[in-house]
Amino acid sequence: MKIGVIGTGQFARSFISLWQKHPDVEAIYACDLVPERAKEHQEKYDLAGTFADVEEMLASDVDSVAVMTQRWTHGSLVLQALEAGKNVYSAVPMAITVDEIKAIIDKVTETGLIYMMGETSYYNPAVVWARGKVAEGAFGRVFYAEGDYVHDMDNGFYAAYRYSGGDDWKKTASYPPMLYPTHAIGGVLGALPTYATSVSCIGIHDDRGDGVFDKDVSLWGNDFSNMSALFGLADGGAMRTNEFRRVGYWRGHESRFRFYGTDSVMEQTGQGATWSIKTEGEDYRKGDTLDISDLFYTRNAQVPEGFGDVDPALMQSFASGTAKVQDRSRLPKEFEGAHNGHEGSHHFLADDFVRAVTTKTQPPVNAWKAARFTLPGVIALESARQGGARLPIPDFGDGPENPAW
Repeated sequence: MKIGVIGTGQFARSFISLWQKHPDVEAIYACDLVPERAKEHQEKYDLAGTFADVEEMLASDVDSVAVMTQRWTHGSLVLQALEAGKNVYSAVPMAITVDEIKAIIDKVTETGLIYMMGETSYYNPAVVWARGKVAEGAFGRVFYAEGDYVHDMDNGFYAAYRYSGGDDWKKTASYPPMLYPTHAIGGVLGALPTYATSVSCIGIHDDRGDGVFDKDVSLWGNDFSNMSALFGLADGGAMRTNEFRRVGYWRGHESRFRFYGTDSVMEQTGQGATWSIKTEGEDYRKGDTLDISDLFYTRNAQVPEGFGDVDPALMQSFASGTAKVQDRSRLPKEFEGAHNGHEGSHHFLADDFVRAVTTKTQPPVNAWKAARFTLPGVIALESARQGGARLPIPDFGDGPENPAW
């Protein structure tokens, strides 16, 4: 396959270098609004070439594109690529409106093309572990779950928005937290076979006064920097999600998850995780609580070469190895020793897309799953704007069966 990468900012290089190593990728091309960045990537990673713009790339013979642009631009670019007959890998989120999300699903249904959203939390070690335990029935009935994405603006986000936003970076640094929900929601719904049906969300108005999260400056008229939402699930359970951008937390797991079942409970914090198991019978005091933190620790962490311009606060996103619970046996041998990222997920995501395109098989996080990871946040933002009103969440169905890769 031939992949055209749209957007060559700080994140794209992680996947470009992995796809370069993949035995089923023939060539990689790039384009960027700043042509010098695309050219720099071509020279550094020995790419097959660059294109002047998206239109030129989509008119070429690349069969697939990877959308790595600013988060609010994904929907329109994905639709443009699908219209051009290209398979698509998209960074998160899928899109930021219900109409865009529905249009993507409709176009994938119409064309039979592959769409994949690169949600890192699907392969987060805690989620991989929980998905297995849910399948075994070890939790009993999971009636409540929590997923948080706790990332303070001072922890690298100011630098990232300046890098990509130019002189008007504050307009977009106010991006509503619930429009970037998939690192939290994707972890819960990546483990549980259900989806969100309704939501009530509270938005916390920002008071820092630096022009970020300022309604008068924001492209979205947004002044919520922290948001908390409670979702009803289709199986009768509940899910709570926090999206925090002003929070006194600096290191550890930015995405963390908790699953509460009738037979056992897994609770993850920023620093570790426990599994509490209930005993049979009346003597509940004989239950056991196990420290399972070691299963989720990503080993062999290394900072890849060529990432010197990335804010040090964001390096944990690019420099993590592999955890014990992540099964590498399905990965190409060429990925051994290659840099990983986001708690060991990058290798699996890069391979997922190649497998999907080359086998014409829907990936685990296909368009329908991506919609279920993204839509709850879109509706949650609207709920917050309405003072926490409980709103229904549309659903577009299960889609094709996903593979067990």
